[in-house]
Amino acid sequence: MSLDYIRRHYGVPAKRGSRVVVDGLPGTITGFRDQYLLVRLDHEPRRLQLAHATWHLQYPPTTELEN
Repeated sequence: MSLDYIRRHYGVPAKRGSRVVVDGLPGTITGFRDQYLLVRLDHEPRRLQLAHATWHLQYPPTTELEN
């Protein structure tokens, strides 16, 4: 699996370094494990949270078109 696979399979704009909101908590995507994203939550910077690409996860609106 890869972030490219996650983007294509789930139709999400997941990229390393992207800001997201997981269960109402802001964080940053740092990588992936299998089909899950690894997110470093702002309030717990020493811990990585596993998050499914579409379950309780919000992406910010994109302002540019992607190829």
